[in-house]
Amino acid sequence: MPDADRSPNAVHELISRRVRTRRKAKGWTLDQLASLSGVSRSMLSQIERGEANPTLGVAYKIAQALGVSLGELVDTASTQPRIDVIRASDRAYLFREDAEVRIRTLSPLHLEKDVEFYEVVLQPGARLASAPHYAGTREFLTLQRGRVRVVSSQEQRELEPGDSAHYPADVPHALENAGAEEALMFLVVIYTRQ
Repeated sequence: MPDADRSPNAVHELISRRVRTRRKAKGWTLDQLASLSGVSRSMLSQIERGEANPTLGVAYKIAQALGVSLGELVDTASTQPRIDVIRASDRAYLFREDAEVRIRTLSPLHLEKDVEFYEVVLQPGARLASAPHYAGTREFLTLQRGRVRVVSSQEQRELEPGDSAHYPADVPHALENAGAEEALMFLVVIYTRQ
């Protein structure tokens, strides 16, 4: 749908897509967004499925919780830049940062996508475990620095700098720093639409 289409249905679909995309980019569940926004989980679910059109007040609460302006959530302006830049210093793209793991989203947050791109840093001894994603999801990993063990279901492989691996991510999976130094890697998650 082109952004220049300003019909009520087009705006409704755009809001639905943007709420879902931004929530997923933050790694939040519907319950988490409901708690942060004060909008019920059922209402958020209906909005994301395109079954409910939020009032201005509800849209504002959702935008505030997601850390965007109301305009960013609903604007259909066609003057979007053609080159999107994600600055290294932009903390809005930090997906997770703690003593063991830093994950930075390298994909634009405002686009609905089937592919997500991340920079992942694991400290020595750290483990990043993930529950199964949607059926058919795969991850592609390239190790830049350090040593990493990739675990997918019952299988595991160790990677050295420059190695790449791809593996099913619709099963329990994990990345483990198997070395004595910080590990830096780039992760691409590819979702298959059902």
